[in-house]
Amino acid sequence: MSGEPDGPEDRLRRFATIWSRAVYPVTSTSSTRPEFEACLLPLARRLSEALRARSFDADAGKAVGAALVEAHCTDPEALSRTLDCVDAYLVLYCGEDGDREDLRARSARLQHAMAAGFAQALRERTLAEQEAIAQAALEAQGVVAQALHDTEARFRAVFEGAAIGIGIADLEGNILQVNNALRRMFGLSEPGLRSRNVRDWVHPDDAPQTWRLYDELVSGEREHYHLEKAFYRQDGTVLWTNLTVSLLRDADGEPQYQLALMEDTTERRLLNLRLRYEATHDALTGLPNRTFFFERLEKALSAGKDRRFGLCYLDLDGFKTVNDSLGHAAGDRLLVEVADRLQACATAPGEMVARLGGDEFVALTTGPDTQRTVDELAARIMNALLAPISVDGRELTVRGSIGIVEGPAGERSAAEVLRSADITMYRAKSAGGNRFELADPEADARAITRHGLTTALPTALDRGEFFIEYQPLVHLGDGSVRGAEALVRWLHPQHGVLSPDRFIPLAEHTGLIVPLGRWVLEQSVRQAREWRDRHGGEALGPLRINVNLSPCQLTHPGLVQDTVEILERTGVAPDSLCLEVTESALIGADDDLLKPLRRLAEMGIDIALDDFGTGYSNLANLRRLPVSVLKLDRSFTQSMQRFPADPVDLKIVEGIVSLAHSLDLAVTVEGVETGAQAEQLRILGCDTAQGWYYARPGPPDRLHELALVDATG
Repeated sequence: MSGEPDGPEDRLRRFATIWSRAVYPVTSTSSTRPEFEACLLPLARRLSEALRARSFDADAGKAVGAALVEAHCTDPEALSRTLDCVDAYLVLYCGEDGDREDLRARSARLQHAMAAGFAQALRERTLAEQEAIAQAALEAQGVVAQALHDTEARFRAVFEGAAIGIGIADLEGNILQVNNALRRMFGLSEPGLRSRNVRDWVHPDDAPQTWRLYDELVSGEREHYHLEKAFYRQDGTVLWTNLTVSLLRDADGEPQYQLALMEDTTERRLLNLRLRYEATHDALTGLPNRTFFFERLEKALSAGKDRRFGLCYLDLDGFKTVNDSLGHAAGDRLLVEVADRLQACATAPGEMVARLGGDEFVALTTGPDTQRTVDELAARIMNALLAPISVDGRELTVRGSIGIVEGPAGERSAAEVLRSADITMYRAKSAGGNRFELADPEADARAITRHGLTTALPTALDRGEFFIEYQPLVHLGDGSVRGAEALVRWLHPQHGVLSPDRFIPLAEHTGLIVPLGRWVLEQSVRQAREWRDRHGGEALGPLRINVNLSPCQLTHPGLVQDTVEILERTGVAPDSLCLEVTESALIGADDDLLKPLRRLAEMGIDIALDDFGTGYSNLANLRRLPVSVLKLDRSFTQSMQRFPADPVDLKIVEGIVSLAHSLDLAVTVEGVETGAQAEQLRILGCDTAQGWYYARPGPPDRLHELALVDATG
C-alpha cells in the first residue's frame, strides 16, 4: 500500500505540512505550528489552482507572497525556504497528471511572482514603518528636548527603551550618548562608541549629498535630514541604516546637539539585492538577462560622443534539433555550457555577455576602439564553440551565426541597435551559418522594408490594393491574339506599384499566397468571361486566360474544388483556362502532388510547364506530367538578340519544339522583344509567344483593343 496521499486534498494538506515545517522555525509568530499550517493551507490551495489554471495568473503568486508578509514571515530566510519548498514539492503534490515540463515552467513563474509580491508587501510595510519612525523621530526630538530642559529621568526612559538606535553628539561630532539598540547594531560597548567622532564614519558608498547635509545641519542651516547610510562595524562587516539626524537647540534657540535615529536595514537590503539579482539574471545560465542587458546597452549608448560600442548577436545553428532529438533537459545543459564558454570570452573591462532567451546570446564591448575589439570578440566566440560539448554521453558540435553592430554612442537607440544586430545575424544564418556578418544599413533597410510588406500583406487583400495586368499571348503563325497571362500587381500606399517578385515570395512564406492566388484566379476568369461577352463570342474566337500557380497552391487541398467553383460561378468553359506551373515545382514530383493537376487536366483545363529549360529536369519525365503547354524560359529568346543567332541555341530550341510537338504539347515562348526574334521562333515551329514586342502587361481593355485590331485586319 503506497505511503503517498490518496486524493488531491490529501496531497494539498501534505504540501502545506511540508511548507509549514520548513518556514515555521524562521517565522516571528505567536501561533503554534499546527495553527501556522492551517494559515498556509489556503495559500497552498491558491498556488495549486494557479498551477493548474487554463491561463497563467501571476497575481495569484504575488498575492501568496504578500500573504506571507502578513503572516509575519518577513525574515529573508522564510522567503528562501518557501521558494525552495514550492520548487521541490508544488508540482509533485499538486501537479496531478499534467504536462510536467509545462508545470515546472509554470511553477518557476509562480516563484518569481511570489518573490515579487513578497518584495512589494515588504516594501509597503517598510514604508509604513519608516513613516512611524519619522513620526517617532519628531516625537523623540521633542521628548529629548523637554527631558534635557525638565527631567533627566523622563529622557532616560525614552532613550534607553527605544527599539531604534539613538545617539547624541555635540556640534563638533563627538558622540556623547548612545542607547542599547545602537550599541547592539555596532557591536560595541558605550565607551567604545563614545570615543568616536561622527566624521570617522565615512563610507565609500555614502551618497554625494551626505556630508553636505551634515555640514548644513551642524551650522544651523537645516533642522534635520534623512537618508540611507552605510557604516563599518568593528568586525569589518557593513551595517546599512535608515538615518535621520535632527538638530537640538537650547532654550534660546541656539544649536547645541545633534540627535541621530538609526534603523538597521541590512537584512532588508540583502533581500532586495537578491531579488534584484533574480530579476536581472537568467535563471538557467546565471548570465545577465534581457532587462540587465538593455540597461547596460542604454548606458553605453549614452556615454558620450567620443565613446563607441560593439555588439555581437549570437544565435546557435540547429539548436532546435538538439531539443527535438535529445529533449529540453539536454538542450538546457548545452546552453549552460555555451554560456560558460561565452562568459570566458568577455572578461576585458567594458565587456559583458547576456542571454536574451532561448538560444540567443549577446556580447557587448565598449571603449574608444570597438571597431577592432568587437571583431576580436566575435572571433573568440566562434573559436569557443569549436570544441564539441558532451551531453548525456554524446559529443555535440555547436555552431553559431553572429550579427555585429559597431558604431559611435548617441546615434541610435538600444532597440534600433538590437534590431540591426538581429537582422544581420539572420543574414549570416541565411548565408549558411557558422559565420559572422557586419551590419549593413542598406541590408537593414531592405529587411525592414520586407518586414513592413510582410505585415501589410494580410490586410492589403481586404483593402483592395491588388490589381491584375494582362500580357497578350500571340499566335506566331497568323499574329492573332489567342489570350493573355494574368500578372498580379500590388498598389502599395507608400511604395507605389510593386511587381510580383517583390511580394510573391513573402506571400508564399506567410501562407497568404493561397487566398491571394484564389483571388487572382477568380478575377482573371471573370475577366475572361467579360472578354467573351464583349467580343460576341464568335468573331474573335475564345480568349484563353493563363494564371500562375505557386508551389504552395499546388499542395493546398482546396485547389481543385476552388477552381471548379470559380468556373461554374462565372460560366467559363474549362478550356478557356490555362494554369501555369514552374518546372522547378514539379521536379521529382510524386503522384500525390500530380493528382490535383491530373484532375484539372481531365476537366479540360490546360496545364503549362512554365520557365521550361531552367530546372534541369529529365525530358523523358514530360510523359508523366499532365501538361499540354511548354513555356520556354526567356533565356532562350535573349540568346537570339545577337545576329546571327548562336546555332547551338537554335538547335536546342528546335529540338525542344520537335520533342514537345511529338508529345502533342504546344510551345509558348516568353520575352520576345524584336520582330527578328518572333520570325526566328516562328521558323523554329513555336506556337505562341508573349513579350514587349507585342505589348507590355496592361489593363484588360488594352487586350480587347489588340484583339479587335487582329479581327478587323
